[in-house]
Order: sequence, then C-alpha cells, then structure tokens
Amino acid sequence: MFKHETVSFDDEPLILVDSEDRVIGHETKLKAHQGDGLLHRAFSIFLFSGDDQVLLQQRSGDKPLWPLFWSNSCCSHPRRGEELEQAIHRRLREELAIDAELHFLYKFQYQAEFGGRGAEHELCSVYVGKLETPVAVEVNPSEVADWRWLSCAETDRLIAEEPDQITPWFVMEWQRLRNEYRERIAGLSATPLRKVA
Repeated sequence: MFKHETVSFDDEPLILVDSEDRVIGHETKLKAHQGDGLLHRAFSIFLFSGDDQVLLQQRSGDKPLWPLFWSNSCCSHPRRGEELEQAIHRRLREELAIDAELHFLYKFQYQAEFGGRGAEHELCSVYVGKLETPVAVEVNPSEVADWRWLSCAETDRLIAEEPDQITPWFVMEWQRLRNEYRERIAGLSATPLRKVA
C-alpha cells in the first residue's frame, strides 16, 4: 500500500528542448515552470479498458499548478539522462502502482499559464495502453487525489460541462484522440495489468 511517498521534486532536472525536440540543456522542474515556462520534454498517458472506458485522475491538492484538476491517467516528465520509454513506466509505478504495455501516438507542443503561478511549456509525447478490465488502482496521495473510470461519452461531457476543472493539456489531447486516433485505439490488444509493489 502506498504511503504518502514524495516522487516529484522541485530540483529534479528536466530536459530542455527546441521545437524539433533537440536537447538544448537542462533545468530544475521549479525553474522550468516559472513565468511563461521553458520548453521541456513531457509525456501523457491514457489507459483504456476496452474501447469505451478511460482512467482519469484528479491531481493532488499539493500540486503547484492545476491542483485538484481532473486530467488523463498519468503525466510527467523524463529526467536528465532518462529515455521516454523508461520515464513512462517509472511514472505509472510511482503514481498508480501499476505497469502496462504502452503505445506512442504523437507529440505536440503547447503552452498554458496557470493564474500567474507558473506555466506548462511542453513538447509532450502521448501514449495509450489498453487493459482487459477497468480495474481498481492504488494511488500515491502525494500525486493523485482521486481517480475514476469514465466512458468516452462521459469524458466528453465532463470536458464540455466542467472545463474549469480540467487540465488544458488533457482537453487538447482528448480532442485529438477522439478525432484522429479512435480506430488505432480500438485496434489495440488488451494486455494484463501488472501491479507493482
């Protein structure tokens, strides 16, 4: 069972990139998110069950940016010296105590400010995975306040009806998944959930 384990740190070194995803340096997470933000690598993960259920998480109230906002299944950043493939699985384990087979879909650049408190400025790689059933997950309370499985239609309604409770990157990514990647997601084979200690 998760303790209130801290897995995110202000001084963790993020990977700064240009718009072509070329590494141009490194900066602490704190400084990378100040002001308008410095462009850095990031990733978002969507876990589906079948074609019609998606796992959402509510961000911890301790988050400096978008606390208690609903977002996709898992998201974070690779650290200096870490490949994306390593980072995506590390973060699933740290936030949800699970691992799963993940598939890269696309990457995109965005910038979003949060009420003068800082900003995300990311070149974000989007991954999806499909589980056999909508299982219960065990969340790390330092990262995740709550979670729920919703149907895709319910997720559409949540975004339409409560946009001020949803992270901006989740909205952008979900619209693209729904508009461009439905068939790709439907064609994924479900893989057994791997729970980790």
